Amino acid sequence: MTIDFVIRNARLEGREGLDDIAFEGGLIAGIAESAAGSFVCDAPERDALGNLLCRGLVETHLHLDKAGIIGRCTLCTGTLAEAVAETSRAKAAFTQADVYQRAAYVVEQAIVNGTNRLRTFVEIDGRAGFRSFEAIKRLRADYRALIDIEICAFAQEGLTNDPGTLEMLDAALQSGADVVGGCPYTDPDPQAHIAAIFDLAERHGVPVDFHLDFDLDPEGSNLPTVIAETVRRGYQGRVSIGHVTKLSALPPQAFAVIAREIADAGIAVTVLPATDLFLTARDATHLVPRGVAPAHRLASHGVLTTISTNNVLNPFTPFGDMSLLRMANLYANIAQLGTDQALAGVFDMITVNAERLLGRSALPPAIGDPATLVLLSAPSAANAVAGPATATAAWKNGHQTFDRPPPRLFRNVPPG
Repeated sequence: MTIDFVIRNARLEGREGLDDIAFEGGLIAGIAESAAGSFVCDAPERDALGNLLCRGLVETHLHLDKAGIIGRCTLCTGTLAEAVAETSRAKAAFTQADVYQRAAYVVEQAIVNGTNRLRTFVEIDGRAGFRSFEAIKRLRADYRALIDIEICAFAQEGLTNDPGTLEMLDAALQSGADVVGGCPYTDPDPQAHIAAIFDLAERHGVPVDFHLDFDLDPEGSNLPTVIAETVRRGYQGRVSIGHVTKLSALPPQAFAVIAREIADAGIAVTVLPATDLFLTARDATHLVPRGVAPAHRLASHGVLTTISTNNVLNPFTPFGDMSLLRMANLYANIAQLGTDQALAGVFDMITVNAERLLGRSALPPAIGDPATLVLLSAPSAANAVAGPATATAAWKNGHQTFDRPPPRLFRNVPPG
């Protein structure tokens, strides 16, 4: 074994005590207990100081194309309708260079916060054209050594009411898009919208990802249609849905029924705490609802659940720093989760669950795997969410992608 690099004194989930991890040729070549004096060599090394080493954080629902446009928009009501309208106006002026620059900034923030895989929606319609799509494809190629990017060709503003969009999505799926996404609540015929998106997915053999049920009225859900289409087409395990804030408005018995149906259909749910807190319940004058789908309760019924950032510095979410650990911590606060077991479950929603949603391995790091790992500033999954922790270093295929040295406190400052 010719060792290239060693991480010492790391905690790996599913293993007791501390381990040393050796890299060779971009792969994990060995894992051994730290106490055993393992991997005696001259290779460079990193002391993990007893902290958690994981496969990395995974964003399952992000909008790179419209990030960082808050300065171009006017917020008055803070509603979903306003956000859609303001973004529609702004994106007509997007250029490839503009989209690339804004998206690259967000991707770099994601990387240094421990994210090494993400799925981004890219709006494709008569207003955006293919400008955003071409920019994100170039970004995906340029950053492939640092992060894996999956592109979802997305119809934000409808299909039946937006002639030409369906054909544009079809073209995108022929030229580099990995997933097709729809938004039934912006379409006057949501059922036709859902069917058309599934038709495209089947034609190209790609997964489906819907923005769905984004309000707090328990009536008028499009979820039953998505469930029925998923089962009818044999698309179990290839469909994910985001937002679904209507679920937070259901009484326990009705919630349990629909949660079991989601689980039985193999549909994954992504919860978006920052956006959904910001946009929902704008008409409430007191006792304002949280308006965030209860991911942990869905998980208790067997639903694959993830947490993601969604938007950054735009009318949908006028803040954000691409820290998935902060987003997980926010969700834990909203959901009133505080035990180690519950917090570890939230950590799974930004790691192993998110890996599964993107069709990746959810197993702990093992010998022979790519040496793609992220070191956190916490000794456990629960501590990482509670802190929240920071990502302190990462490697992709054996190459280090960033380093965050700990801050230094100068205690000898003279008083006065």
